[in-house]
Amino acid sequence: MEERGVKVRCQRIGCDAVFSEHDNPDASCQYHPSGPIFHDGTKEWSCCKKRSHDFSLFLQIPGCKTGKHTSEKQVIAPVKKNTVPAPAPASSTNASSKDYCSRCRQGFFCSDHGSQGKLVEKPVNVAGDATSETKNVVAPKPPKKIVDINEPQICRNQGCGLTFKEKDNHDTACSYHPGPAVFHDRMKGWKCCDIHVKEFDEFITIPPCAKGWHNADPGS
Repeated sequence: MEERGVKVRCQRIGCDAVFSEHDNPDASCQYHPSGPIFHDGTKEWSCCKKRSHDFSLFLQIPGCKTGKHTSEKQVIAPVKKNTVPAPAPASSTNASSKDYCSRCRQGFFCSDHGSQGKLVEKPVNVAGDATSETKNVVAPKPPKKIVDINEPQICRNQGCGLTFKEKDNHDTACSYHPGPAVFHDRMKGWKCCDIHVKEFDEFITIPPCAKGWHNADPGS
């Protein structure tokens, strides 16, 4: 049993908050109760059907259920995939409509028109077989902006998610994945450290392989 004053990280998927047993009210945790679906470049939460093509944005989709935080690892039920019928042969009308489809114009997979964006394919190494060391890849220092050096911020670098203060930030403060994430043939992994696994809960626990600055706004 953990001490009531000790803060630990919530193990529910989509939460990642730090809590203590004496400060854990109902509905304080916002999480995803079921696992994700990866199909043709699209990432989707099976519980709330929200999706994204970008993996970083996908992980930032807020949880769709609330409850209490927990330090016990969340058990994800297998996701049943619906069989998708093969697309009908493209017609001249289909080709014309692709010009007005935002997904086709951006190169993303489109089930309506059969277009396919570029996928990252990588020879697979199962986690545990690879002998990876922390790479000397340093994340660039985030652009300077007006911020209270004592204000807690959440690092948005892939694989980090820690809360930090700017006064404690430095060039090796953050452990992260420079990426990108790779999803291919039911395997999930990181191109940066060449580690791939089958289960999503194993994927999100792959240790980061690079050091750098914490960054609360990587897209800036």
